Amino acid sequence: MTTFINGRFLTQTTSGVQRFAREVVIALDKRLVENPTADEWVLLTPEGTTERLPLRAITQRAAGRSSGHVWEQTNLYQAARHGRLINLGNSGPVLHSRAVTVVHDAMIFRTPENFSRKYRLVHGLLGRLLARRGKIATVSEFSKRELESAFGTKDVAVVSNSCEHMAAIVRDETVVSRLGLADEPYLLFVGSRTPNKNIRRAMDAIRLMGSAAPKFVIAGAPASSVFQSYETSEPEANSVTDKIVFTGRLSDEEIAGLYAGATALLFPSLYEGFGIPPLEAMLLGCPVLASDIPPTREVCGDAALFFDPLRPDDMARAINEVLHNPEHRAKMIERGYQRAQEFSWDRSAGRLLDIAEQL
Repeated sequence: MTTFINGRFLTQTTSGVQRFAREVVIALDKRLVENPTADEWVLLTPEGTTERLPLRAITQRAAGRSSGHVWEQTNLYQAARHGRLINLGNSGPVLHSRAVTVVHDAMIFRTPENFSRKYRLVHGLLGRLLARRGKIATVSEFSKRELESAFGTKDVAVVSNSCEHMAAIVRDETVVSRLGLADEPYLLFVGSRTPNKNIRRAMDAIRLMGSAAPKFVIAGAPASSVFQSYETSEPEANSVTDKIVFTGRLSDEEIAGLYAGATALLFPSLYEGFGIPPLEAMLLGCPVLASDIPPTREVCGDAALFFDPLRPDDMARAINEVLHNPEHRAKMIERGYQRAQEFSWDRSAGRLLDIAEQL
């Protein structure tokens, strides 16, 4: 039996979905090196894909010249139709019945107004077809419940995200000074500026704090075209307060450097499937201020300081707590590091391996 992995994620800009795919495949490859099986494992990508993962047991192979959804539904299906297939990034060929697809959240079903009509229709239909034809997995117990409700099923599996990839990154020690942050406290946000991230209310919280507010560093790209018209622009931020710093997309090394110097990570999301940044921050000694919503409660446990994401004044309360209570902040750092240890790409890879073997 050959098990194929959908490698379309290697053609996409890295966000949480692509991070999950990369790290799980690398961890899976390590497991297969240590415990070889008789099965062949192949990572399939479109022709012309330049990125290659450091794999030893899994073969990376090109299959077809199409791209995007067309590649998945045609070239990928043809290449993988006689084996098992693992789709790690929300989509895959609907004709392949011996497949597991990781759908990371139920946002298009729970917050459809945030997406373009075309994206909503395509991915809504795609998700339902994949759920009927094969196996669905997701990244948290919260998303499991959400997707089971959306798809009308009761057998969604959970393969969690993790964060230990950050421990291997050599942090950029210059990024804090280059951004003019060396001599003052700052809060950090990491992620794309999509509607669910609730950036506008976070900026309102900074505005409410006036001159006592720390800098708020927003590290990440604007929302992609799949979302309805939405972007928190630099001019808008400047009209609110000069405390806002937009960095654009940064390297992993720069993000690690910002985590290490931040007073706290501010994670104000209204909706998430999981949320990797809080775990990354905890691993690197950065305390976490997080929305009091089910997925962040599930991920952060008792290691974060929670606030009501609909109330900027409650965000400001949490910010003031971490700024002015060093003893509490120190305890948060300790609890956060312990919490981060409870997640593992290796365990997630093992769970995915178990699911694949049952296909």
